[in-house]
Amino acid sequence: MNFRLIRRRVTVFVAIVGSVALASFGGVHVMQAIEQAEEAPIPSTPVKRSTVVFTVTAKGDLQGGNSRMLTAPMTGSAQLVVTDLRKPGEMVKEGDIVVAFDTTEETFKLREAESDLAESEQQVIQAQLETLAKQEELNAELIKARADVQVAELECARNELLAAIAARQNDLTLEAARDKLLKLEQDYPARKAAASASIAIQDAARAKAGVQADTARRNIDNMTLKAPVAGYVNVERNTNSNWFFPGMTFPLFQVGDAARPGMAVAQIPDLATWEVTARIAEQDRGHISVGQPAQFTMVALPGRSYKGKVSDLGGTTGPPWDRRFECKMTLEQPSPDLRPGMSVRIVLETGRMENALAIPAQALFERDGKPFVYINKDGAFSPQDVKLVRRSESQAVIEGLREGQLLAMASPDQKARTAEKGAGGATGAIRK
Repeated sequence: MNFRLIRRRVTVFVAIVGSVALASFGGVHVMQAIEQAEEAPIPSTPVKRSTVVFTVTAKGDLQGGNSRMLTAPMTGSAQLVVTDLRKPGEMVKEGDIVVAFDTTEETFKLREAESDLAESEQQVIQAQLETLAKQEELNAELIKARADVQVAELECARNELLAAIAARQNDLTLEAARDKLLKLEQDYPARKAAASASIAIQDAARAKAGVQADTARRNIDNMTLKAPVAGYVNVERNTNSNWFFPGMTFPLFQVGDAARPGMAVAQIPDLATWEVTARIAEQDRGHISVGQPAQFTMVALPGRSYKGKVSDLGGTTGPPWDRRFECKMTLEQPSPDLRPGMSVRIVLETGRMENALAIPAQALFERDGKPFVYINKDGAFSPQDVKLVRRSESQAVIEGLREGQLLAMASPDQKARTAEKGAGGATGAIRK
């Protein structure tokens, strides 16, 4: 019985000693790790004078330059429905049909105008015949009036042989015949013009019907858009929508969509020239101007770069939190393997400073809107305010330092707080 108790006590003692030894071993390693972390050097860099290139990077799309736009015709209709449309990127020859619109309404107008034209032509013929008949009637009345005057004059020639009453009657008859003839001769131009006016009225109706028919034919012809030059089809986006929300991307035109008159539906870019179009953030607009050099890399053609220049800057659009402007750039010395619609990575050189005092962007810090650096003084890093001249994506041009001074690439204060936090956690673990 005593032997069992002694063995149990020995086992408990060995277990306690092992636990204490293990905890001590772990605590030593934790303290060593903390000391190593505290003693790890802070990455640093010297202040250097160098040439600093400032750039703006963006993403864009490749398309042919000098595009020939194909727009919905001005037919007087509020909406034009697309009935035929080439696929985006499809190659076409000059004169090939690219877009066709529904001509049902214009065809109805043409048939109606042609019917009115045929009716007007018949009415013109009828008016001409009626006018001719009236002119013949007027001529007959004039001939008769002149004959009546001549007869009355012959009767008056016998007045000396007749009684006074008969002679007076002959004079009155002659006077009446002459008055009638005079009135017919005075009214003849007006009556002839009135007869001809009906022809003019029918001619105007015929001309109106003819214009309507010609307009309908021209509209039908214009509702079939053909390629003005050989190239590929670039289908435009359909912005003919009654609702819009920020960030919405309009879909491309397709068969069945409705377009407003004058609205761009497709374009045929010139394959002899290429353009890169990108939408760049508004804050970079002040650094970009027409003529600046640009460098392009096609996503589909890795390892190959192209050069170009900024050709046009568009207006700024978009919601207040994402204002952007359209930037167009020409591509120099294109290669035959380029294709429309390729995604392009763009690098625009917006400035260059020679012999500038520059530091890596990671070595520049900011507090309360003021830039500062951590400078090495007597083996320790301390903050010092500097003046920021200009900053690029990787470098910052500053004033207030000397060449060769050593700067911290990471915040010593942040590292010290991290070390204190780690030490507190390790000590707590040991105590437990």
